[in-house]
Parts: sequence; C-alpha cells; structure tokens
Amino acid sequence: MTQKDEHIIEAAGCARVVIQDGRVVSVGPARIRSCPLAARFAEPVVAFTEEEIRRNIEGRIAEFGMCTPERVVVSDDDYVLFGASELLSSAIRSGIIDAAVIACDGAGTVIAPSPRLVQGIGGKMSGLVATTPIPAVIERIRENGGIVVSPDTAEMSALSGLRLALESGFQAPAVTTAAADEAAALRRASPDACIVAVHTTGTTSAEAEVFAASCDLIFPCASRALYEIAGGRALVQGGKAVPVFAMTARGKEVVLAKIASTETPVVIAGRTLPYSEGKEPSPLL
Repeated sequence: MTQKDEHIIEAAGCARVVIQDGRVVSVGPARIRSCPLAARFAEPVVAFTEEEIRRNIEGRIAEFGMCTPERVVVSDDDYVLFGASELLSSAIRSGIIDAAVIACDGAGTVIAPSPRLVQGIGGKMSGLVATTPIPAVIERIRENGGIVVSPDTAEMSALSGLRLALESGFQAPAVTTAAADEAAALRRASPDACIVAVHTTGTTSAEAEVFAASCDLIFPCASRALYEIAGGRALVQGGKAVPVFAMTARGKEVVLAKIASTETPVVIAGRTLPYSEGKEPSPLL
C-alpha cells in the first residue's frame, strides 16, 4: 500500500498546517496575534488570518519546494541574524560543532555536517510536526553529505539522530528539539552535545525548568515561562524581538562566533535579562 504524502507543520502563529501532494489542504487557527518575525516574511503574516497563513505557506512551496520533491536543501543565505539554522551554520564554520541533527520535511531527522545543508534545510522551515518520505529530497540530502536517520519512514527522533551522529564519528554535534523531556534525554545521552530548544510556544513552567537545565541555546518563541525562567538565567541574549538565550558557556560561544563572523552591525551592551523593547510575539503563552 502506497504511503500517503502528508506533512504537518506549525507555521506562523503556531497554526497547524497540513500539506498533501504539494497542496495546502488545511490551516488551523493561529495561537498568537502578532510576531515581528512573521511580519518580515517574504509573504508577511500580520493579522494571522487563515488566508495570510495559507498564502505564506504556498509561497514557501513555490519558492523552495517545501514538502515537495523539488525541495531545495542547501543555501548560503542568512535570513535572520540569530536564527537557529544561522547560528548552527556559523558554529560549524567556526569549529564549535561538527554537525547538526535537525528535522526536514520529506526526510525526518537528518544529520547535517555542512553549513549550507543546515541553512538550506532550516532557514525557512517552520516547526515540523510530522512528515512522510520523499525519495528525491532524501537523495538530495545524501548528495550534499547529509545522513537521513530513517529514510523508509521519515521518523523524527532527535535522540536517534544524536546517537547515530555519535556512532558515525561526529564528536561535537548539535541537536534541536521542541520537547523538554527529549531535551533532558539528549543531555543524558551526551553531556558534550550542543542542545538547542526550538519551536517552544506554550511551554509550561515545569517544562521551562527542564529546558533551562538541559539546553545550551533556547529560542523562547512565544513562551512566557521561557522568557521568565530561561531568560532570567541566560548568559547572553541574541536579538530582542524574537531572541535566543545562551544558557551555557558553549551556547555563549555559538552566539559570539556568529557576531564575530557577521557583517551586520551589532550593538553589545550590558542588560538585565531577558531584555525586551515590547516587540516580542503576543500574547506570550
């Protein structure tokens, strides 16, 4: 029996979007009302209506083949200064990490050892909830040096990806996760891995405590608990409107390496963290 081509992502405003055979078949309600990052998308999302979100996703499908066999998997373009893929790409170039374990539509969990592959997969990707295999995408990832952890099922398992990365000889991998219990398991599996929390809107206070104790880098998205708990303990904050919190010396090293390599002007100042100018996503959940 042929497996149905279906991909589920949580996009702008954490609206759940289902894509089948290259078409957007459903768009759920957004959970937030405003986000400065979404307002700067190529297809901006400002009012967080179903029409806006659908147009944004259809734009990504047309632009780089998201959730289709035409998926572009390499890129040299930075889209935001302190985005997850931008930071991890920079960290590979700087020698801080030697691979990133990330999720890709059409492939599931991927071990990406090159900056171009990390940025191509993650630069414009939203929170991937579930996906099914697309052979052309999997082959393209392999052609560019990546390892697809579960090519037959496109399963997403950061823990399996981390274990395979270590078995494959990578000594300093980074790994992204959206789940607090998974972050804790990743830390137990490898004290030396660089653990990155992404797509965290709605994180509870208990989960925020686990993320703060387990991760090197945390993207709080629209999570009030992470702003308060992780933000208050962070060593460095990158960005203001949609920030990243560096929780450890290694996380701090990743952020500073990105600053050192960018041509974008950057202001560095001492502040009590988290620092905000009232432009963060709203409401914080």
